[in-house]
Amino acid sequence: MLVGSPEELLRKLFDRAVEVADPIQSLSQHLPRRPNGRVVVIGAGKASARMAEAVEAAWGPCEGLVITRYGYGRPCKDIKIIEASHPIPDNNGLNATIQMLDLVENLSKDDFVLALISGGASSLLVAPVNGISLDDKKNLTSALLASGAPIIDINTVRKHLSAVKGGQLAAKAYPATMLSLMISDVPGDELAFIGSGPTVGESTSPQDALHILNNWKIETPNAVVKSLTAGSNVVPPDDVRLTRVKNRIYAGPQQSLLAAEQLAKSYTIDVVQLGSSVEGEARDVAIDQARKALKIRAERKAGDPPILLLSGGELTVTKRGNGIGGPNSEFCLSLAIELNGVDGIYAIACDTDGVDGAAEVAGAIVGPETLVKAAERGLNGLDFLQRNDAHSFFKAIGSQVVTGPTLTNVNDFRGILILGFAHEVQRG
Repeated sequence: MLVGSPEELLRKLFDRAVEVADPIQSLSQHLPRRPNGRVVVIGAGKASARMAEAVEAAWGPCEGLVITRYGYGRPCKDIKIIEASHPIPDNNGLNATIQMLDLVENLSKDDFVLALISGGASSLLVAPVNGISLDDKKNLTSALLASGAPIIDINTVRKHLSAVKGGQLAAKAYPATMLSLMISDVPGDELAFIGSGPTVGESTSPQDALHILNNWKIETPNAVVKSLTAGSNVVPPDDVRLTRVKNRIYAGPQQSLLAAEQLAKSYTIDVVQLGSSVEGEARDVAIDQARKALKIRAERKAGDPPILLLSGGELTVTKRGNGIGGPNSEFCLSLAIELNGVDGIYAIACDTDGVDGAAEVAGAIVGPETLVKAAERGLNGLDFLQRNDAHSFFKAIGSQVVTGPTLTNVNDFRGILILGFAHEVQRG
């Protein structure tokens, strides 16, 4: 039996996925006993300030500095919190990164560094290599994000134009001992691509970065081509400066999906996991999942329990228009169009950091009435999809999910609920 409406249930599942990824709930059990001697805490990402808050709750006041997104700061006693721009870097991020590099320079082998890395660090840790300006990085990041390139490609380019990514932050702290605790937001939980791997050795080359730029037809400044042609300073995995570093993922998408699954099962809902590492163009993945849902619905018999399709990962949007929309809202709009108002199917797609694309909106919820509500307001969903304006569409019909800063980030959460023909909905 569903308690409340299907929309309310989907929102509860998303909230549960976010809750279990909150560093205050989960980080302390992964901390060692506070080391003797000097301890320096550094970090970057949308969850980094919350992670720092959790560290001080367990260890007491600590020396350090973390960089987080505007609006994601937390009150810490001694760890300095600096807010900066995401996903396009700014001067705050640049100046804070320089301060961080200064903080870890000239440490001894008796010192201990705790690095707190989460999604968003790629934009927040910004220190371009010589010859590359901040404007170059901004323009290149904007072009890559609009191209539909997957995050692994985007982060590969970022690393080879950076003085901090691709293991360089850890190398700077050598010979201090370093433990890097990470919240994963990348498909496959690849260490080297979480926050562009500032504490992880890098095996790609500058030529790989050039190939990516060419493959995605990115207009590349001459300074960038010159820099990549000359090489980069990423640190290879076997570099001696990385021998005193331990990298550990302690939270990720799969953990959150399993928590949502457990909650759904408590409502006697069958769950099908489609994977925590789903990638692809948002509108295309939506069509594929909509067809899966329609096939399941067509096979439903009276008395069958509801079925929930869960998935995570990171979808992309190729910018075709000038609308306001991120991958989760675009997924929802494409899904609604493909479902075309069929009865008994509801869905949610949200980013667990509370920010879908560049908008301060987590995502959206759709149901059988989505297109009807739009038509009543004279809106055509396909028009909004064609101009990448899904956020405006869902705002107009009151179906956005707005959370504010969630202080964590384990990437996208998608749930499609297929009700049985004899389902009972108890309205709250």
